[in-house]
This record gives sequence, structure tokens and C-alpha cells, in this order.
Amino acid sequence: MVPVIDPCSFSSSARCTTKHLNLMLHVDFESHVIRGKVALTVEMLEDKCSSLTLDTKDLQISKVAANGQEAKFALGAKHSFNGTPLEISLPFELSRGQHVIVEVTYETSPRASALQWLTPAQTAGKKHPYLFSQCQATHCRSMIPCQDTPMVKHTYYAQVSVPKELVAVMGAVGDGQEPDPQDSSRTIYRFRQAVPIPSYLIAIVVGVLESRDIGPRSKVWSEKELVDQAAYEFAETESMLKTAEDLVGPYVWGQYDIVVLPPSFPYGGMENPCLTYATPTLLAGDRSLSGVIAHEIAHSWTGNLVTTKSWEHFWLNEGHTVYLERMIARALESEQYRQFKAIGGWKELQDTVNLFGQSNPLTNLVPSLKEVDTDAAFSFVPYEKGFAFLYHLEELVGGPEVFMGFVKSYIQLYAYSSVSTEEWKNYLFTYFKDKVDILKKVDWDGWMNTPGMPPVTNQYDNTLADVCIALCNRWVEAKEEDLASFSDADVKALSSPQLTEFLALLLHQNPLPLSHVKRMQEVYNLNSIKNCEIRFRVEMILWVWLHLCVRARWEEAVPLAFQMATEQGRLKYTRPLFRELYNFEKYRQEAVNMFLQHRAAMHPVTAALVARDLKVEQSHK
Repeated sequence: MVPVIDPCSFSSSARCTTKHLNLMLHVDFESHVIRGKVALTVEMLEDKCSSLTLDTKDLQISKVAANGQEAKFALGAKHSFNGTPLEISLPFELSRGQHVIVEVTYETSPRASALQWLTPAQTAGKKHPYLFSQCQATHCRSMIPCQDTPMVKHTYYAQVSVPKELVAVMGAVGDGQEPDPQDSSRTIYRFRQAVPIPSYLIAIVVGVLESRDIGPRSKVWSEKELVDQAAYEFAETESMLKTAEDLVGPYVWGQYDIVVLPPSFPYGGMENPCLTYATPTLLAGDRSLSGVIAHEIAHSWTGNLVTTKSWEHFWLNEGHTVYLERMIARALESEQYRQFKAIGGWKELQDTVNLFGQSNPLTNLVPSLKEVDTDAAFSFVPYEKGFAFLYHLEELVGGPEVFMGFVKSYIQLYAYSSVSTEEWKNYLFTYFKDKVDILKKVDWDGWMNTPGMPPVTNQYDNTLADVCIALCNRWVEAKEEDLASFSDADVKALSSPQLTEFLALLLHQNPLPLSHVKRMQEVYNLNSIKNCEIRFRVEMILWVWLHLCVRARWEEAVPLAFQMATEQGRLKYTRPLFRELYNFEKYRQEAVNMFLQHRAAMHPVTAALVARDLKVEQSHK
């Protein structure tokens, strides 16, 4: 079997592997840095080892020691997005199987890509600062010198010193707190993660946080202004956990907490073990977006317990997680609902492929990431192309119950380790040894290594979608004199996902006449809907309006588009809105100015990608 090499990491993962981290972190809000010392317990995988390499990014390294002895170190050439290799020369030679404790004393940069420092004004409480990390995919190296590759998994223990008026939480189980003996104005919080994880799952949040119990093993954390709302929104967490356990086995992480982050968090959720991150855009008030939590819960098995070996095999994390998320929905809702979600996912995949381009190699299920920024490569492809592939296999081998038997067995076999597509495929053939002839007929190259849409179009149950299609067709076919026939009764019986789907369908039609869009707002009052997923679809309709504005000279939609692009920082919403506003020539400069005005409040990943779209990176540093 060909060994997997991670093109996104400099670390010497073929020669040695980290087994444990011991972290001592001092969070400095005045300087916007973390001063740290990390002790890495490293096991040698080869004989005659006298050096090793760690990943870093914008870190100041002041001292390195190996088993208590001073070790020589040097930073290599800085790469534009992968950081800088830290070359460490050991003062002795080690053999295969031997361990060394490497201590690195360091300080992060105020511009560390893993960390966002928020001023009091950027928080809900407006009185104290806030910090959160986001290490996926390759940003942990800007917070901790480490082997920043998913093929290396380790446990960790952490002690975090923060101002005593603030609370620290991590993607780990809390192990108590105490006054900082070095500074009476600070508190040290302790954490332990006893299950081996890759570096990208290390997470830290510091702020004025409160918690509420939402289950026997779950709390929700946030600022007090949102905590009760969050507790209501995520009250079904334990039910989802139990359903997932019924499908794929015991939850091994102990605690399952959720922290609702400030609006600048760039993603819907992040599956940090023991502490799922959630965007406040999920607080819809009707639990309609809790499917994101089902996705993050599913990651406890697919991604966190069994992990991709490199980011080129990211679909193993996300495709399986979407598949398991929808199996949870199947158990809690219905098979029709799973099919309905699959239809929506297929449309997301089509939109992504159209955006990237049909021949773009980043739309491969297993892309090459050599000299590719993982942030720029991020898309729905591993999620939805991965799900579509697994659903295709499900149909070939005998249905969801049969295929879930494989998924559960795969998780049990590779638990606590990392896996490549080749290893996954080999086990698929082993598990379905009586169906090898069927599996051999699969267009493996078409699915894995070919850009664009998959070689097979799955057929899904349209029962729940047909209602959305019918309403969409009514609007598309309506003449001016028909507009009076629409009323709020049209959408009262639709679930939030169905309303979202109805709006998405309209986007794949020719732009609606301005009169129709105005009438839709009159009868459905979509601009006032709190559910941000639905508002996103409304904003997508607003994009259609933008194309009509020059011709119709109706520009009332533009301020609303700017508002949503800047009042929250979820990448899924912010980046496409800015892109559309920039493409509207009359407002191009205003889009640039608005971005520059709000850039400091954005997450570093969001700001970098929007800057690239608006072509302001070079001239406005």
C-alpha cells in the first residue's frame, strides 16, 4: 500500500508521531497573543533518529528542549500559506519505538490565523473581550507548534491562564480551576482530552460565558444574552446523541457540550470533541436548524474517532458525516425527510461545481492539494459528492440498513486512527465480499478522480419536494393579473426546510419580474424571517433583484444585502453576498469600502477569502 503523504504539512510524520501534548497557555488580551509552552511526547518510527520537524505559522520560538536538555532549532523558509517548518536537532539519537519529550516555549502572533480576538464592542455583553480558535484545516500551527496533520493523533492536557472575570472552555473535559499562583488577577482552567485527536480538533474559547444543562451529558455555553435561547434551540441534543449511538455504537468522548460563538464565526458548526462550536445564525427560534448539530454529533464517529489521513481524503470525514447525519434525521423524522435533504444537497453540489467550474480539479472527490490553500479549496464537494457516492453504494448493496452495517463496522475497525481512501475502499470490498462483482462495476475513477458532477445521478423520493416545485411553478408561470391569487396560506403548511427549498428552486429559474418579487415580500414577509438559512435564500433572490436593478431602477434591495453581509460573519452567507454586490458595477466601490470598513471584525479566513473576491488584497493591506 502506498503511504499517504500530507502535502499540507512540513512535519516529519513518516519518521515520528506525537502521542501526547501538555499545554501551558497564558491568554493575553492586551497584546492579542498566547504565550505558551508545549511538551510533546513523540514516538520514533525509525531507527537512528536525531531530528524532527514541527509545523509552525507566525510563531516566535524562544526555546526548545528534549528530555530536559537544550536542543538546537531553526525555522525554515516561510511558505505563503502553509507556514514555516521548525527543524529541531536532538542532543541524542533514538531508535524506533523510543519516546522523547520535546518542550517548545513560544508566543503566537497577533495575526495568528487560528485565533480571533474580539473587542468588547464585538460581543453581546459589550463589556469584556472574547477569544476563540478555529484550527481546521491547517491553522493549529499558528497556535501551537505541532505535527499539524490529521494522520497524527494524540491526547492532551492543558492549563489555561485567563483574566479572572472570564471563563475558558476547550474541546476537552474540564479538570477544575484555581487562582493563578503567578497573578492574583487571573484564573487557571485545566482540561484533559483522553481520546487521541488530530491537531485541528484542539479548540479554545475565552469570554464571559454562562452554561445551561440541556441533557445528562450536555451543556450549552454562550454569553448570557443568548444562553437561554440556545438552551431551547438545542434541547433535542440528547435525543440525537442516543439515535447516533443506536446507529454506530457508543459515544466515547464523555461530555457533549455546545458553545454558541459570536457572529463572526465563519462556519455553521465545528465538531471539536466535547465542545461543538455553533454559529448564532442557528438560533432560529423553532429548532429548524438543529440538523447542523446532528451533523456535528455525527462527526464524533466520522471525522473525530475515524479521521481522514490527509486533507486530500477529506470526503472520508464529511461524506460519511453527511450520510450519518441524514440517517439520524431518518430515525427522528422519516425516510422521506432524508430523501428531501438529499435533494437539497444535490442542488448545493450543482451550485458548487458551477461556481468552481466543471473541469476544476478541486471538484474531484479526492483532489490533489499540493501547493493548494486548504481554505481556498473548501467547498460542498466532499460533503455532497461524498454523500451521493455513499448513497449510490447503499442502493447497489441492498439499502440503508445493509450499508449502515458496513459504516458501523468501518468505524469500529478504524476507531482512534486515521484512514485513506484506499484503505476505506479495501475494507468495503472485504466487508461486502459476496458483492465484489457489483462493486467492481462502480465507476471508481469517475467518482474519485474526475472533476464536475458525479458519473451517476441518484434518484430520490420527491414527495416533500413536489409541494415546493408546485409553488415555484405557480410563481414562475404567474402573469401580472395572477399575483392577487397568492397569500400567506401558500407557505403556512411548509416546514422551514421546504420554504428554503422553494426559494432555492426559484433561483434556478429565469429571474422573477420585479413585480413578482415585491408581491412575494408583501404576502410572505420573508425579510422579517429570523431563520438565517431562509434569509440566505431571500438574499439569493435579492441577488436576482440586483441584476434587475439597473434595468428597473429599483435599488431598495441593496442596503439589505449589505446589512446581511456585514452583521454576521458566516462564510456561507458573507462571501457570496459580497461577491454579488461587487459584480453590480454601480455598487462595486461601495462593496469594497464596506468590506474594508468591516474587515477588522471578520474572522481571518473570511476576510482573506472576501478580499480575494473583491481584488483588494494587494492594494489594501
